[in-house]
Amino acid sequence: MNTALHLLVFAGVGAIFPLLPMVLGKLLRPKLPSEAKEAIYECGEETIGSSYIRFDLRFYVVALLFIVFDVELLFFFPWAVVFGRATRLADPALPDAERQTLSDALLVTEPGAAPMVSAAEATGIGWLAVADLLIFFFVVLVGYAYLWKMGDLDWVRSVQAQTAADRPSDAVAARAAKSLPIGTPGDDKTRDGDPAAATRSRSTLSKAAP
Repeated sequence: MNTALHLLVFAGVGAIFPLLPMVLGKLLRPKLPSEAKEAIYECGEETIGSSYIRFDLRFYVVALLFIVFDVELLFFFPWAVVFGRATRLADPALPDAERQTLSDALLVTEPGAAPMVSAAEATGIGWLAVADLLIFFFVVLVGYAYLWKMGDLDWVRSVQAQTAADRPSDAVAARAAKSLPIGTPGDDKTRDGDPAAATRSRSTLSKAAP
């Protein structure tokens, strides 16, 4: 009952603090509306155009990439804690009392309940932590390289590169030119540059037509 009352009082005081200044300001301040005061602004800049516009998808892509890599980097902190404790435990001259305390913290147990980690075992734990970090960092680098290769880290992609990617290559264009029949109607010359051959082909096609 006391806990619920404390929570209720805390919530009431927390609601009064922001609402009271707003209500007092609404009642006491002079109201002199104008077009400039009612205009919507962002960081002091004047509004240009309509607010109903389509935002560039790049904003969301960059935000998501930042969140992904930022969350992944948070995993380095617990790794650093474990590696630091294992490094201290790897010291053979460490006193038994401190070794027991570090062993309890490393194995996450009650004080004095964990078995004392020896220097050799701590060395193995340290190397295991290094291997885990290298694997994790490799996965992060692979994802970063993939995003770099796909151009997702570029705010504005090169128009020239996009045009080159959309345009067929020279080899494809050459194969398409070779596949055209000699004397195709509408061509002034054949692929060999002989207008007479084109004329003969047209006359042959006209004779063969029923």
